[in-house]
Amino acid sequence: MTDTSTANLCEQIIASEFGPLSAKVTAVLLHRGRLPLSQIIRFSGLKPRTARACILVLVQHNVLWHAQSDTDGEVLEFNTDECLMRLRYGRYVWQAEQLFGKAGAEIVQLILDNGKLRPPDAISRLSIYDPVKAPAIYTQAFHKLVEASYLKPSTVLSHQSPRDKRIQYEAEEKGKISGFPTAKELRQAKEVAEARLRREEEEAEKIGMKRKAKDQPGHRSNKRKTADEDVVDEDVYFRINCERFNIHIRNKIVEDAVRERYNDSAALVMRATLKSTEAKQLKLADVRSDPTSLGNIAIQLPEDEDLSLGLAVSKKPSQMALLKDYCGILAAADNPTPAGKAASFLSLNGSKVQVEFEIISNRLRRRIIEAIARERHGDDGVRIISLLLSTGKMDEKQISKVGMMAPKDVRPLLSAMAADSLISLQDVPKSADRNPARTFFLWYVDLQKASTVLVGNLYKMLYNIVTRRQSEQEEPLLKAVLEKRQRSDVMQDEERLLTRNERELLAQWEKKREKLTVLEMRVEESVFILRDMGHFSVDDE
Repeated sequence: MTDTSTANLCEQIIASEFGPLSAKVTAVLLHRGRLPLSQIIRFSGLKPRTARACILVLVQHNVLWHAQSDTDGEVLEFNTDECLMRLRYGRYVWQAEQLFGKAGAEIVQLILDNGKLRPPDAISRLSIYDPVKAPAIYTQAFHKLVEASYLKPSTVLSHQSPRDKRIQYEAEEKGKISGFPTAKELRQAKEVAEARLRREEEEAEKIGMKRKAKDQPGHRSNKRKTADEDVVDEDVYFRINCERFNIHIRNKIVEDAVRERYNDSAALVMRATLKSTEAKQLKLADVRSDPTSLGNIAIQLPEDEDLSLGLAVSKKPSQMALLKDYCGILAAADNPTPAGKAASFLSLNGSKVQVEFEIISNRLRRRIIEAIARERHGDDGVRIISLLLSTGKMDEKQISKVGMMAPKDVRPLLSAMAADSLISLQDVPKSADRNPARTFFLWYVDLQKASTVLVGNLYKMLYNIVTRRQSEQEEPLLKAVLEKRQRSDVMQDEERLLTRNERELLAQWEKKREKLTVLEMRVEESVFILRDMGHFSVDDE
């Protein structure tokens, strides 16, 4: 089960896209956990036929998992992560258009609208207005999307909760341990179970492409020569691979971070570096990118861009020399210390360049935590956060002394920050009786806990933004004007058929909706940094 804020947001997303009946089923599963069909019908108050139809729709759109229980038989569980990804579907379609053109965007849009589709079904629906030329165009675009892993096959494993498989595999590995297991053996059993689950998922996703013999024309021999080529399997259902699209969101955030810290020319170099290894970036869990050379980066740079504009140079050097200088700046080559490494974007190993995703993610996540601490507790709260992150665990007197703050100000500030989960407390007893008078109380920053609490608050903010947009849109006067604008005659001539007051009301509403949309995008970007980009750091801890 999820927390209240996340559950409310998921219920709101399902209600806006699938209607109130599916939202009832969602609310039951979110607040009560996995349930069999009979109990879902009982708690939702829906008719069996209606509840079954809602479940079929949610399963088709990959929002529900199946699981087999020993006591209840088949049970259903809500997939919170897949539901929250629906907030980014608009960006996915835009990215597909940038990468694969209009045909690729239409395919992604159609699959998002239907959950999963077979290639012939998708191509036949899109080619209805041009049955002669369109099928070849959409077939080629579909092949590119599958080949680049933007579409992945929908398998049996993708409809089952990975948590059940992980628990089962861990139990099997622990059963092989003789005697009382040590912490090292338990950790190894968990790693083996994770590797086994990951291997099964990778093998299951290979069914999307198949080998097909193709005749090679123009061969002089009497025997016809054939060659194998990869084609999309027409019997497989395909769904969107959200992680592949999320990689582009991460790369854009990294590029914007470089632009904010340095200039547009440095951001251009970072974009070229990311693009040179983009084909091999398949997982958000990558600590760093694959090595690439300066030559590959130079190929990705636009020819009409002048990199010397971002550097103070007396005479214009060559493009390769400028590229080396920028890579040295982004790798903090002039500061070979732990502080310099923590502030870098790239790492240089001879002539090879790598993007340090983990270092960048930690720095962006820390910046968000410090920004929230400054907003709620002022500059003193940021000073305490920075001190604990750089030093480690400290008691109250040390924080007051090293941070040069009065003890009477430190204690209430620490309590307030602990209430917001920005910092945590660790007690170290001197004796076995755990007497508070003989116990050290050390303060530290638990990044995993702080990020989890902040993500919950951000989800609550997203819920409030969408609720406000819907409530303001339902105001009687504005609703009447919006309904009037939907008429066919008004759509053709708004200037003449709408009064001045109605046009002013619509302009105010458009401006207000734009502000809410921008705010929603900023909050969602913070969620992406804390939740999606920071998961490898959370796992390490």
